[in-house]
Amino acid sequence: MRERLAVGVLMVEAFVLAVLELFFLPMRLDGTLLPRFSDYEFPVTVLLALVTTPLLVVLASRYADRALTASAPLLVWFATLLFFALFGPGGDVVMLNDWRTLLLFAAGALPGAVALGAFLGRMARAGDH
Repeated sequence: MRERLAVGVLMVEAFVLAVLELFFLPMRLDGTLLPRFSDYEFPVTVLLALVTTPLLVVLASRYADRALTASAPLLVWFATLLFFALFGPGGDVVMLNDWRTLLLFAAGALPGAVALGAFLGRMARAGDH
């Protein structure tokens, strides 16, 4: 029961992080709202996705006995981004149509998939013994 609650909390965190990362995706270190950093326009929330999405998968894998449980935060994060890409709040378009959105998907999904693959590899190795 405690494991299900922990994975459920991680899924809620994945949802909240996906919404925040998407809504704050246009923010950059360009001196407008955040400090200027060498005139380099890099979306800050991509770094957040790069760190938190695989972290959520690793934390979920501690409570997992199968792949679906370990992948739940990654699937929720991905589904949240896709939902807001198709249906914005009030019919608004939330997702940007440029390279930053692609970078957000890549920065969250690829490391998350690597973390999930590491869990699946450990499960396969444990099954061999």
